[in-house]
Amino acid sequence: MIQPMTKGRRCSVCNKGPIRGQQITRRGLAKKHGGVGRKITGRSARSYNPNLQKIRVVEDGKTVRRKVCTSCIRLGRVLKPA
Repeated sequence: MIQPMTKGRRCSVCNKGPIRGQQITRRGLAKKHGGVGRKITGRSARSYNPNLQKIRVVEDGKTVRRKVCTSCIRLGRVLKPA
């Protein structure tokens, strides 16, 4: 089920939406540079949003505006008006 909070951030073609992840903070010097290795000191939540573009798309012979991700535009999954 689509969350109401993410409905506006979804591709209308492939339904790609935001995903949750973590930003990892590290400190120390890498072993290859002579240190004892990098240590993780913190993790904070973040979200990765899809690259949505508002474009005009031909649907059922009519031109409408849709939010489409750039991967769908690049792959030719939408038909742009002439």
